[in-house]
Amino acid sequence: MSSENLPQSPEQQLRKPRVAVVFGGRSSEHGISVVTAGAVLRAIDRTKYDVLPIGITRDGRWALTADEPDRMAITDRKVPDVEQLAESAEGTVVLSVDPGSREVAYSEPGAVPKALGDVDVVFPVLHGPYGEDGTLQGLLELAGVPYVGSGVLASAIGMDKEYMKRVFISYGLPIGPYEVVRPREWEHDPSAVRKRIVDFAGEHGWPLFIKPARAGSSMGISKVDDLSGLDEAIEEARRHDPKILVESLLRGREIECGVLELEDGPRASAPAEIPPVSDHDFYDFEAKYIDSASGIVPAPLSGEQTAEVQHLAVKAFEAASCEGLVRADFFLTEDGEFVINEINTMPGFTPISMYPRMWQESGVSYPELVDRLIQAALRRSTGLR
Repeated sequence: MSSENLPQSPEQQLRKPRVAVVFGGRSSEHGISVVTAGAVLRAIDRTKYDVLPIGITRDGRWALTADEPDRMAITDRKVPDVEQLAESAEGTVVLSVDPGSREVAYSEPGAVPKALGDVDVVFPVLHGPYGEDGTLQGLLELAGVPYVGSGVLASAIGMDKEYMKRVFISYGLPIGPYEVVRPREWEHDPSAVRKRIVDFAGEHGWPLFIKPARAGSSMGISKVDDLSGLDEAIEEARRHDPKILVESLLRGREIECGVLELEDGPRASAPAEIPPVSDHDFYDFEAKYIDSASGIVPAPLSGEQTAEVQHLAVKAFEAASCEGLVRADFFLTEDGEFVINEINTMPGFTPISMYPRMWQESGVSYPELVDRLIQAALRRSTGLR
């Protein structure tokens, strides 16, 4: 019998749903995930839900953490870390993978494991590999625990920019020129890779953007103006992912649009624009999170342009079989055409992040947005759907 069909005890019927907020993780976006978790923990309505914060350390240990959102903020230009929040340096949180049970336990060396009770839904606010890429979603599917956001396939597609683009092409969504450099290609024949990239630049022009194929938060991205900076940019991207992506510069405006899955289907938010950021070549990690560069919400678009980007955002959501939420990022080219750059299945989610700001403009407050996502996850079963 699957866990969603198990009869509830009187105690279960009376208690509030329990939300495990899982954050941190093994990716280079660890710190930003902690910041996001702090915002979500602050916003969850404690009169409606019980909350269990679980941080995943950089080496992959699941730690019981303090429920103290104020300690999860960027301080003195430094991002927080799960190790700073963990209640023990060795204790481990364990989720049962028995789909007939949603019990969570806490174990410390030399001590009897302590039951922490059942979890009704997981709100995973992890960014990047080992969290946003389908791996955590697969674990939760095996455990039979509902969770916020996209499933295994959509999460994997949303993380791997190569296959994301392949899916978009198959659905007729407009994308920009790109090349993929796989690990073996660079390791075995870097000269051939350089030639291919130079040929690509000859066709599409410099500068080029060199980025990890499976990372986010603008980590590891370099803008390269000529061949002299290519090797350094490739190695910087490979620090985050052995597979890299090469993209040409698309001249135009950066436009973003949020998608939220409601009971009657996905709906698009008011779009936003990311204007050029002074002292930054592009909208990189420092601009986004350290210098807190701000977008324009709503984007100054015509009614026709707004409708078009909202249509494309929902189409991208459906193309990748997404659930829950997505932020879709576009370029509005100088020719007046929208080109989709990527989707994020767990976008930045602090109150000043673009996704919540777009929904705030669309009439959905940050606490209401968090509540809607939790409620949608509670309605949705695990397994094939």
